[in-house]
Amino acid sequence: MSTTDIWKKSLEIIKGQIPSQHFTTWFKPIQVAAINETSLELEVPNRFFLEWQRDHYLPLIQETIKKVSLREYSIVWRIGKMAVQRASATISPSAAQTVAVERVLTNTTLNPYYTFENFVVGKDNQLAHAACLAVANQFSNKYNPLFVYGGVGLGKTHLLQAVGHRVLQRINSTKICYYTSEGFMNEFIGAMQRGKMDDFRNKFRRTDLLLIDDVQFWAGGKGRTQEEFFHTFNALYEANKQIVITSDKYPKDLDGLEERLRSRFEMGLIVDIQPPDMETKVAILQKKAALDSIVLPDDVTHFLASLGSSNIRELEGYLAKIIAVSSLSGKEITLPMVKEALKNIIKDHTAKSLTVDKVQKAVASFFNINTADIKSKRRLQNIVVPRQMAMYLAREYCKASFPEIGAAFGNKDHSTVIHAVNKVRRLVEKDTEQRKIIASIKNLLDKSR
Repeated sequence: MSTTDIWKKSLEIIKGQIPSQHFTTWFKPIQVAAINETSLELEVPNRFFLEWQRDHYLPLIQETIKKVSLREYSIVWRIGKMAVQRASATISPSAAQTVAVERVLTNTTLNPYYTFENFVVGKDNQLAHAACLAVANQFSNKYNPLFVYGGVGLGKTHLLQAVGHRVLQRINSTKICYYTSEGFMNEFIGAMQRGKMDDFRNKFRRTDLLLIDDVQFWAGGKGRTQEEFFHTFNALYEANKQIVITSDKYPKDLDGLEERLRSRFEMGLIVDIQPPDMETKVAILQKKAALDSIVLPDDVTHFLASLGSSNIRELEGYLAKIIAVSSLSGKEITLPMVKEALKNIIKDHTAKSLTVDKVQKAVASFFNINTADIKSKRRLQNIVVPRQMAMYLAREYCKASFPEIGAAFGNKDHSTVIHAVNKVRRLVEKDTEQRKIIASIKNLLDKSR
């Protein structure tokens, strides 16, 4: 009996022995990482998940596997995405297909959830979704490279991996490399240390589709990594291979990135993802709940969407906690139950906290100017500097996204906000007087909490 058959049969038996919601929550996310004659390696999403499995379901898993395989296996747990070995790579839309390395080149698995089918399209991400879908359906010189940028937790990684899934659905012999920028850098450094640069270059430059996530982490980093990627980029581009890149910033705003690399990023199509509106957040929560086979009441959905977070991962985190609490306690998901489960989060959102408006008023008061001036388009020096400092503090204290800050400052473009934040950050690092000013304003803000 194969590894897949052993685990599949075990799951069928376990499913009949525990409540369906518990099975959905605690068993569907598990992936088989490896198996040998004595042990079965299972991959789980996080440490909390692992500890709950070991404390509550390990005897059931071991007993069931023994019943199915007629032999004893020790269970080895692994947290997070599984690093793929040279032998094979698990990278499929169904999380069940294994693709040989000579067909697909990747250093990590694609998340089976990150498909186009599971992506909720709203007015704030519509263009990015359409561009990624177009590339996935047909590689195009017009969209090469495709550069997707936006704030943390808005869906960039989801779309990037969805491209990989769709391409494999169309042509599963396509050679794909999916890497985070950090993963690319680490593999490059390792290849240099081992004297394996030819292998490294052959691996990346014979791919059909290169997916690189979070390139902002290269900005200001090691020049050798940027140089190597520059040559990799050129080789793929000249061979008409598709490149898709994500970042939290527009290429021009990536301080510390080599100009020649920045210019390459600007050669194709650049699209952004904005924070989701209320309607989109509701749709995201409903979609996620449906995928987890959970019935989420409308009042609960709207309550979660109204908590204020524009970070989709945070929204999904709230939902995951609610599902876990419901599963563990056996309680129905209702608005009172949700408020109790998330009381600490709700407390953080409803307690006297700093808002962008409060930051603006504090800065205006410190510099003895009107709050309206800070929001205006006036370019006088005695207004521009306080405005930039207010933007910097709004980013630091309120954790607001660049587009959110821009909207609060008279609908300024997010690139203007990024420039202001970076400028003040540099001033604080280098200028003692400016650092004292910021510290004084921070003191005022802390007292106003």
